[in-house]
Amino acid sequence: MRAGTGYVYDPLFLEHDLPGHPENRARLEYTMAALADQGLLARMQHVPTLPVDEALLHRIHDRDYVERVRQVSARGAGYLDTDTYVTGRSYDAALLAAGGTAGLARAVLRGALHNGIALVRPPGHHAERARGMGFCIFNNVAVAACAALDEFGLERVLIYDWDVHHGNGTQAAFYESPQVLYISTHQSPHYPGTGDYREAGTGPGAGFTVNLPLPTGVGDRGFDRVLREAILPLAERFRPQLVLVSAGYDAHWRDPLAGLHLSLGGYWRLATAMVALAEQQCGGRIVVVLEGGYDLKVQSQGVADTCRALLGDEAPAEDPIGPSTWRETPVEQLLAGVRRIHSL
Repeated sequence: MRAGTGYVYDPLFLEHDLPGHPENRARLEYTMAALADQGLLARMQHVPTLPVDEALLHRIHDRDYVERVRQVSARGAGYLDTDTYVTGRSYDAALLAAGGTAGLARAVLRGALHNGIALVRPPGHHAERARGMGFCIFNNVAVAACAALDEFGLERVLIYDWDVHHGNGTQAAFYESPQVLYISTHQSPHYPGTGDYREAGTGPGAGFTVNLPLPTGVGDRGFDRVLREAILPLAERFRPQLVLVSAGYDAHWRDPLAGLHLSLGGYWRLATAMVALAEQQCGGRIVVVLEGGYDLKVQSQGVADTCRALLGDEAPAEDPIGPSTWRETPVEQLLAGVRRIHSL
């Protein structure tokens, strides 16, 4: 019998909250309610969540930065930058988010689970070694990748980041490493301003960072093309032993903070393609990690569909929101540049 699909969630994630801020507790409350209402939580296995261990966290973040977060949280409130707030429970929630994500990856690598999804916040992919930014405190997906490499002896971990914003923190963590293939599709120009297609890694990591900066207006057709013509060929060439996904649902056309035009159907195709890649390359080992997404209905349904993909379900009967009606921006020029840089 195939091991099941696991999920990480803890009520503490809701206590990192600032009313009126785009990244607030309602994001996860709506998502968990949708998963329960659609019968998905009952089909998945809840994974007990523990705070990240200190040594693993320090593989990604400086001690002084971690201590700064602790101190700001201990004071009860503060900011790491103009966008990134800290409350009295944020430090504990961030430790639990990173630890829960790493724990889920461990369970998948041990074979206790076939795959899983980390329903965590605060999000992580913008967090750099000594700086929190972009709503992110600790880099959950980078911590999980380090756990896989250090504790299980893996040599090749793929991270695909489909959040609308470039994951500058994740890129920086592995920019010199040939053990992690980091692939990002993101809107450009847009926050945080990194992720040019010519940013491709350095030293032994040259060629192991793949940026696909999409101009405003790219939607389902453009995403399908970059998936088919760049992401999957590069991932298959890399032969990952574990697939991690930084899953932001803010590339949807209805998201208020961005300008890409992906639909829920487009997200379904991304999710099922990553699940199929994991089945083909590494025995199905894939862990999806929640990042951004600021339209509550879009995110909750997008996460539900991603869970269906992990569970092996058929495609949803319909997209309750529908596709974008705007004309798409072409991606040919971008693909030409990526082909040159990465020898496709």
